[in-house]
Amino acid sequence: MIRSYFIYPVQFLVLVLLQVLILNNIQFSGYINPFLYLAFILWLPFETPKWLLMSISFLTGLTIDVFSNTMGMHTSASVFLAFCRPFFVELFAPRDGYEVNQRPSIQDLGLGWFLKYSAILVLCHHLFLFYVEVFRFTDFWNTLARAFSSAAFTLICIVIAEYFRVNVESKR
Repeated sequence: MIRSYFIYPVQFLVLVLLQVLILNNIQFSGYINPFLYLAFILWLPFETPKWLLMSISFLTGLTIDVFSNTMGMHTSASVFLAFCRPFFVELFAPRDGYEVNQRPSIQDLGLGWFLKYSAILVLCHHLFLFYVEVFRFTDFWNTLARAFSSAAFTLICIVIAEYFRVNVESKR
């Protein structure tokens, strides 16, 4: 049980370093920007208190903002993601509910559940982030296309990372 709490700082460090050192430098024709750091927020246990979820999301977004020089955009979008997360966790809850200390994972809840959960939240984050970045509605359709294409690519990256995480955790 105690060992599981040491996983979170390691995951945070790995995902932030991947985001800052590699993924922030990837841009496909200005439309696709992967944001893998969102996986850290998505992977937190279901019973994480809302105040802690918001605080962790704030610190995660702030860390990305500091290294990306984006002046609070990732912080606000990450907090928005944390704000929306409990609603969708409850909306997609199985009939029997979630187990104690259960984390959202493909292994426990299935690929279909994980895709619904991740896709909705990643899309919420990306819509918020890209519209805050542009901060006008004159490029509405262009920004919408950027948000959807980046969300799709981010979702693919998160699913790959999820399979990697499940594989690593099953070997322990």
